[in-house]
This record gives sequence, C-alpha cells and structure tokens, in this order.
Amino acid sequence: MIYLDNNATTRVAPEVLEAMRPWLDESYGNPSAGYRFGREARRAVDQAREQVASLIGAQPEEIVFTSGGTESNNAAIRSALALRPERRAILTSTVEHSAVEEVVKFHESTGYEARLNPVDSLGHLDLDAWKANLEQGGVALATLMWANNETGVISPLAEAATLAAEHDAYFHTDAVQAAGKIPLSVDGLPLHTLSLSAHKLHGPKGVGALWIHRRARFVPQTLGGGQEQERRSGTENVPGVVGFGVAAELAARALATRADIAALRDRFEQGVIEAVPGVEINGDPDARLPNTSNLFFPGIDGEGLLILLDEAGVCCSPGSACSTGQVKPSRIVRAMGHPAARARSSVRFSLSRFTAPEEIDAAITAVAKATGKLRVVLPGR
Repeated sequence: MIYLDNNATTRVAPEVLEAMRPWLDESYGNPSAGYRFGREARRAVDQAREQVASLIGAQPEEIVFTSGGTESNNAAIRSALALRPERRAILTSTVEHSAVEEVVKFHESTGYEARLNPVDSLGHLDLDAWKANLEQGGVALATLMWANNETGVISPLAEAATLAAEHDAYFHTDAVQAAGKIPLSVDGLPLHTLSLSAHKLHGPKGVGALWIHRRARFVPQTLGGGQEQERRSGTENVPGVVGFGVAAELAARALATRADIAALRDRFEQGVIEAVPGVEINGDPDARLPNTSNLFFPGIDGEGLLILLDEAGVCCSPGSACSTGQVKPSRIVRAMGHPAARARSSVRFSLSRFTAPEEIDAAITAVAKATGKLRVVLPGR
C-alpha cells in the first residue's frame, strides 16, 4: 500500500503507540482520583498538556483536551455565540471544513446571519470582502481555518484576526491541518480559540484539543464533574491524551524536515504533470502546506481514477474524509470559482514524514497507468 491520504488521517507513530500502552494496561487510574494511582495519571495528562501547548507556543493551562477537531470547533463556535447573544452574525469563509460549515449552517437556521467570505481561484481569502463584512457590524464570531484541508492553501490568519479584533469580534481558527506541518504560534496574535486534532499529526484518533486564550471568556458546552478546569467535563482519555502529547512533541521536532516533504510533493507533481497531459494544481502552488497536492485531471472521471488507484494500492482522496464514504465533487474547488466538471476531476494527495521516495515514484507510475486506462475507456471525456 502507498498511503497518500495523510490529510484524512495519519499512521500512529511507533513512539506514540509505545507511550500509550501502559495507560491502556496496568496504569488505568482515574486522573481525578486523589490517591497515588490516580495522581500518576494526572501527572501524565499534565505532561501531555505541556507538550501540546509547546507545539503552538501556548501556556499549558490554555489547553483543553477534547475528543477531536470537530468537538473543538463546535465548542469554540457555540461558546462565542453564547457570549455575545446581542450580535447575530457569523463571519467565515466559503472553504471551511464541514466541522465549521455545518455548525454555522445550524445557527443560520436558528436566526443568525452567516456571512460567507469568498476566496479567489487560488484559494486566497478576499481580505477586502472580509473587512467589508466586519464593517457591516453585528459579528459575534469570525472563524477562519489556518490551512485548507483539501488544497493546503494557507490563510492570511494574522491579517484576518487583526481586522476582527478592530471590530471587537471573537476570533476562532481551525488549525487541525496546519499543526505539525508548518510552524504555528498563538503568541502575539489576536486569537481567542484554536482547534487541534491528534490523528492528523501521527497521534491516535478520538482525541484533540481546544486552545483558549487565558484572558478569553468561555462557556463550556459539556457539563458534569468539572474536569479540564471546568471547561470540558468528563474523565480524560488518558491513553489518547498521552499519545497526543508525544505526537505533538515529535511533530515539533519534525518541522525541520518539512522542506524534504515539500520536495517529495513537488517531485510527485512534476512526475504526474509530465506523464499526464493537462494536469493542473488546484490552489496556490506556493502558499500551501508542504505535504498537500490537489490535482485537476482534465477529461478524467475522479471517481474512476480513485477506484483504479485503489486497485493499484495507492490511497488518495477526492477531498475531505468527513463524509459517508461517498465520492462527491469537491465543494472547495467549486468555491474557488471552478466549474463542477473540474471539481469532479480533482484528486487530493497528501504526504507525511513517513512517505518514502520510492513510494512517490511508484505512485507516479500508478497515476499514469490509471489515467491512460480511463482515457481509453472514456475517450469522449
């Protein structure tokens, strides 16, 4: 298998698995318990909190562990709206992950105004429109992803957050795809909350984090025993949290290799472009994550290409993995102003630090063979 769908999920790093093992076996104490067995688990959770905080330049007490990026996004958005009930507008972009898009849609159905800010053909946020949306007033929350999960395009986060701050709007960013791939720091940015997910950076599934600025107000969405400093009740997932902490530490170290990953991505793109006439990159080829390649194959049915690549042992994706497994045209490509035909003929490939050069060469060959077959079978397309 050649795994090129790392924006969907990543393999668990061996060091992460080893660190989690004791907390799944003999060290099963409840971190809220007062006896030594429980205090050991509490120390492990606190250490992981420090490791995750370090990845984004935050303070440990600002980190709240959750079940993943989706919960973190939901909690941040719902809290922000609860804090400013007199403001009835939500500002976001047209290329957000469904974990933001669907929450915004829900609140729109309850009477909020959703202001969807456009992007251009390269996936860049229209900052003039962003400013104009804020100047209309009434924005309770502005939420913008740090980097796009389908194209890898990096948002002008500092500029967008600064504009939001000038209009006293709460600002949230979904940093799930960016964390561990490019250097991130919340220090000095006018942010209130930020979402993270462990399984996007070689940690386990089912655990994430919400960073909440130490001076930001927050309304908890899950009530109960008052865990996580009363910001997210429920017994912590100790094995998952420990794994997340180790994964975050490894990711911080691995940032030094991001140029090597980008070089492999460029090698893959160049090989495919040379082998398959007409292939184009979706999104800005420069201002994007080092591991992400979203390619348009003119005249090729994207679903058919995915099937043939699967048969060849190459894992890739038409876009986001957060669906029922159905292959659908990318709404992100459509939001960039491209026609539905281009969206149906686009495929995302995403690498990791475990991707080997020989896998890239084999993937190029597989893509060339698969597209060749499809053009023979469907010459009219």
